[in-house]
Amino acid sequence: MPRRSKPNDGTSPSPTNEQAATYDRLVPMLEAAHREMTELSKKKQDGIVNTLKIKMLNRLLSELSKVIENDPSYAFVDMLDEETLPQNSDAVLVLSQWQAALKQYRDRHYGYDSYEHESRWFTVENPRG
Repeated sequence: MPRRSKPNDGTSPSPTNEQAATYDRLVPMLEAAHREMTELSKKKQDGIVNTLKIKMLNRLLSELSKVIENDPSYAFVDMLDEETLPQNSDAVLVLSQWQAALKQYRDRHYGYDSYEHESRWFTVENPRG
């Protein structure tokens, strides 16, 4: 039996098709970055994240922020601070918060469409039937 999503409770507007596509394209990159930062953190928890990594991660997070900017969870995610250069463990925490927020977002807006007999995004252009 396919897992059903929670219906949108009105606190998070439905995504557009473009936002859903951005989510699908970038979340695997976020997961890969989180794995990489977790490995770095295991080796050297208090190591400082270099500027290049922070810029790359923030570019990814900036695009993902456009997906969830109107979602309540957006208030609880942050970008990585390029000025203070966070430790590896801090970066892992930030990326974990993003993953949790994005998972909640997907749970609200993605699910099984019994009419189409498939799982899909429920978007502005293609709402829940």
